Amino acid sequence: MHDTLKPQLLAWRRDFHRYPEQGFLEIRTASLIAAELARLGYRLRLGREVMDETALMGKPDAATTAAHATWAREHGADPAFLDALKDGYTAVVADWDSGRPGPTTVLRVDMDALPIHESDAPDHYPQQHGFRSQNPGSMHACGHDGHSAIGLAVATLIAENRAALRGKIRLIFQPAEEGVRGGKSLVATGVVDDADYFIALHLGLGVPQRHFVAGAAGFLASSKLDVAFHGVAAHAGGAPQSGKNALLAAASATLNLHAIPRHAAGASRINVGELHAGSGRNIIADHATLKLETRGANAIVNDYLEAEARRIITGAAQMYGVRAEIRLAGQAIDCRPSPALAAQLAQLAEASPYFDHVQTEDARALGSEDATWYMQRVQERGGEATYCLVGSDLAAGHHHERFDINEASLFAATDLLYRAVQHLNRSQP
Repeated sequence: MHDTLKPQLLAWRRDFHRYPEQGFLEIRTASLIAAELARLGYRLRLGREVMDETALMGKPDAATTAAHATWAREHGADPAFLDALKDGYTAVVADWDSGRPGPTTVLRVDMDALPIHESDAPDHYPQQHGFRSQNPGSMHACGHDGHSAIGLAVATLIAENRAALRGKIRLIFQPAEEGVRGGKSLVATGVVDDADYFIALHLGLGVPQRHFVAGAAGFLASSKLDVAFHGVAAHAGGAPQSGKNALLAAASATLNLHAIPRHAAGASRINVGELHAGSGRNIIADHATLKLETRGANAIVNDYLEAEARRIITGAAQMYGVRAEIRLAGQAIDCRPSPALAAQLAQLAEASPYFDHVQTEDARALGSEDATWYMQRVQERGGEATYCLVGSDLAAGHHHERFDINEASLFAATDLLYRAVQHLNRSQP
């Protein structure tokens, strides 16, 4: 990539890091991205235009969204785009059409932050250099600030080299990847239905600096469930028989969820990450909530785990005479990269000055990713798709309060993605 773009790339990343926004609340982030893409001449589709309401999962309530919209306006959101991004519909899709026949290549990056309070330790790099989070309780602790900046940098290179490319190029800036909540809603509107090639990427994920993985094949299918138990309150000393204990139902469900037998079809995971219940020591708890997730190496395993989880939750509620509500709050599938596309990207990485070690495929279990929805849709319709890993030496692990990327990985990722666009959409095939 051009050295002249590097200062701007760093500035974008640090600005996004300083003002992190959680899933479906990326109002400031998306508005600034949209403004820059409009300046570069891209055709934009925003918010509801590219997000199917029926496929949304885990969206914040209206009061939370409205309060954050005020924060975003006060912290530099571009007012020209706020109406299109309101009510939690924060996706940005940018199209560039060369006017010349050729393939449609789609690049997807994510924008959202995590509910983590960022470290203010003196040796924490963002603290040292003045771009630590200014949104208390929110932090870019997974590198999505870098992903968004990379997307803008690649968009800039495309716009500056229009004559060298053919076909169409689309950039998707996706909200709410954390919790695998946002991707399915974009896919449902057809944003990749015409794609010949689809590429997503992530910084880090256990890959060292100057290493590149062209095809991550270890993402697990996953379901995120929010559960509310509704019981009956009563005086714990004077009339315990009158109560219906939601806390005990939730506790029983939690223990038995972690006792679900494994499945022969592949690796599995289940975790209850949150349990909240009751209002006082002398009150039979009339309410309890659980947040849990299932993960499986494939749909067979994950569907089994989710079905068993729902059965156990319902059974625990019946056992204690309470009512359980189960809401799907996020979902992803497993998907393997297209071998031919991954091989092409591996060759491009080998020619890049930013990589010393290139791997075509990595089958490690990497958690879950809703980029798999796009990948599956593209592959079903005859296209090719892959998910890349760009190495970065991290200050701490992903989702940690001291997380930080090595910013040199921004240059490596930008260079790789632009090489991919040049290769796939070159004007002289």
